[in-house]
Amino acid sequence: MNFIKTDIEGLLIIEPKVIGDSRGYFCETFKKELFEQHAGKQNFVQENESSSSYGVLRGLHLQRPPYTQAKLVSVPVGKVLDVAVDVRTDSPTFGKYVMVELSDENKRRFWIPRGFLHGFVVLSEKAIFQYKVDNVYSKESEQGIIYNDPTIAIDWKVDAKEMLLSDKDLVLPHLKKEDYYTTSEYERNI
Repeated sequence: MNFIKTDIEGLLIIEPKVIGDSRGYFCETFKKELFEQHAGKQNFVQENESSSSYGVLRGLHLQRPPYTQAKLVSVPVGKVLDVAVDVRTDSPTFGKYVMVELSDENKRRFWIPRGFLHGFVVLSEKAIFQYKVDNVYSKESEQGIIYNDPTIAIDWKVDAKEMLLSDKDLVLPHLKKEDYYTTSEYERNI
């Protein structure tokens, strides 16, 4: 496995070694010891999966303390553009983002530690999105920002007329630093 550092501290792109032949392929998608050498000790408590069609945009979301979550995300079917936005108020990259294409072809994983908003848009006809998380879901702790916040200016690579968002995601607020927390506050419940 190849662990690729990004322009934002903590975010990692993970590329598995794929061994293929006429029968198909094999790859290790997760190896605890190796993962923890690069991302630190983790305790995944839940794994989730969603199915979406072209243009579906989910995000940008996170959970407030004490229910913050770190995520290891992947796409076993289809292709998505995955985005993580740094909202750790003490980070020099606050409000900056990393964008990664995840697909069944590249088999990449994306490690998103606590303190990042997360979202994705589907670029293929259909996509299955999977993510391991290190904390349980808490509806009361949900927080997010609008996908087209001009201060972040994410190019989602899909025409806005073709995007499908939930009613909830369409009314999310713009990014305001005072609504977020420091790195240690996000990590406090680990």
